[in-house]
Amino acid sequence: MKDIKKIVKDHYSEVAAKSMNCCSCGSQKSANEISKSIGYSDADLELTDANLGLGCGNPVAMGNIKSGDTVLDLGSGAGFDCFLASKKVGNKGKVIGVDFSPQMVKKARENAKKYKINNVEFKFGDIENLPIDDSSIDVVISNCVINLAPDKKKVFSEIQRVLKPGGKSYVSDIVLLGSLSKEQKSDASLIAGCVAGALLKEEYLAIIESVGLTTRILSEDVEISKKQYHGIPLESLKVEINKK
Repeated sequence: MKDIKKIVKDHYSEVAAKSMNCCSCGSQKSANEISKSIGYSDADLELTDANLGLGCGNPVAMGNIKSGDTVLDLGSGAGFDCFLASKKVGNKGKVIGVDFSPQMVKKARENAKKYKINNVEFKFGDIENLPIDDSSIDVVISNCVINLAPDKKKVFSEIQRVLKPGGKSYVSDIVLLGSLSKEQKSDASLIAGCVAGALLKEEYLAIIESVGLTTRILSEDVEISKKQYHGIPLESLKVEINKK
């Protein structure tokens, strides 16, 4: 697990330093092209420095985020989804981003200052052990990040812990539709590229349910495999997760 986390951390720290694209598994498309293809609007993309083209969906758009909500973004990167959520929660709300790359946290804080967004906070932390109080979050969002965590059950247990009763989580993530080879599972580029650590869709959903959360599939993007992942049997799963 430590090796997996080191591979992921080193890779995304490099992404933050170079503001390059990844999580597109070799795609040569620009960050804006990738983001448009997964559900972001031209208005969203005005946050140029925060958009690194790393996602596989738009959890802010599919989430029911209201004015005054406290929103938590798991794997917040350069702050892109946090800044979009900040518009929805307004001055009475708050958005917290957690990332385990110090370089990403630094970049996100710099972007918040640049865009003069005051209702966001970025914290250094591991999504398997969130630096967040129990039952303090209205909405959790995450965009193509949980697949990178070695212990996904721990991540969903943490989501269950931090959500308020009745709270919701909106997750866009890569899940497998077929098995990977042993070589693919140990390929560092696929580990960092959101593929090698992904679970089969049925296993992914079962883990969420096993920690006491309920799920509702919002949509499934199979075409993303051809567009960004060289035809590997996978999809982008968009799911609403509910805490009773």
